[in-house]
Amino acid sequence: MAKTKKKVSSKKRKALHKKSKKKKSLKKRSSKQKKITKKGLKKQVKKRVVKPRATKKKALKKQRRNERKVRNPSKRTSPKPKKKAAKKEKKKTIKAPAKTGAEKQAGAGPREIRVVNIVVSTSLEHDIPLEKMAATLSNTEYNPEQFPGLVIRIKDPKTSALIFSSGKVVCTGARSMEKVQESIDRIIESLKKIGIKITITPKINIQNIVASGNIGMDLNLNVLAMKLDNTEYEPEQFPGLVYKLMEAKATFLLFSNGKVVCTGTKSEEEVHAALDKLVETLKAVK
Repeated sequence: MAKTKKKVSSKKRKALHKKSKKKKSLKKRSSKQKKITKKGLKKQVKKRVVKPRATKKKALKKQRRNERKVRNPSKRTSPKPKKKAAKKEKKKTIKAPAKTGAEKQAGAGPREIRVVNIVVSTSLEHDIPLEKMAATLSNTEYNPEQFPGLVIRIKDPKTSALIFSSGKVVCTGARSMEKVQESIDRIIESLKKIGIKITITPKINIQNIVASGNIGMDLNLNVLAMKLDNTEYEPEQFPGLVYKLMEAKATFLLFSNGKVVCTGTKSEEEVHAALDKLVETLKAVK
C-alpha cells in the first residue's frame, strides 16, 4: 500500500507543476498585452492632445486675420500683385534702350581708364646678404636653386619686390608713384634690421604701367581681327583680341563688351594718349 501512495503523490506533483507553468506563461502574456495596450493608449492620447492644439492655433490665426481685415479695410486687397507690378517697373527702368549701329561706332557711353599696376626698378648700390635676410625676415622667400632673387612681400602698401645680391630691386603691385616710394622705404627699413644702412636716395625707373578701363562701345572682334594689322585673336583659347598699337608703343587687350587692358606704357600721359589713338583707329574701322 505504501508503494501505491508514493506513485500517486508523484503523479500529482507532476500535474501541479504543469499547472503552475501554464499559469506563469499566462501571466507573462497578460503582462505583455497590458504593456502593448498602455503604449497604444499613450500614442492615442498624444494624437488626441496634439490635434486639437493645432486646430486651435489655426482657428486663432484665422480670427486674428479677420480682425485685422475689419480694422484696416483698405488692406483687404492682396499686396502680392502690387509687389510684382513694382518689380516689373524696376526691370523696365533698368533695361536701357538698344544702341543703334551708329551710336556703337561713334563711341556712345562713358570712357574711362585707370592705372592698375606699376612695375619699377631701382638700385640700392650696396651688396645684400640674401641668406641672412631670408633667415631674419618672415615676409621673404628665397630659393637660390630655382631663382637667384629674394622675394619680399609688403603688407602696407600691398606690394612685392625682387631683391638681388647686387642691390638691384624690382617692385610691382603699386598703383601710384607715392605707393612705390613707400614700398622702397619699407625695404630700406627692413634692411636696417640686418645691419645694412642705405644712405643714398635710390632713383626709380618705371618699366611698365598696366591700366584697365572701358572705351564705351561694343566691339566686333572678328571684324577687327580681319581689318587691323598687328592683331592676335583666337577665341577658342582666349576671349580677348591682342592689338599692338605701334604708333603709341602700347599693347591692348580688347573685349567685345568694350573693356580694355593697356600695357607697355611708362607714364599716365602715355596711357591716355594711347587710349585716344586706339579710339580713333576703332572709329575708322567700319
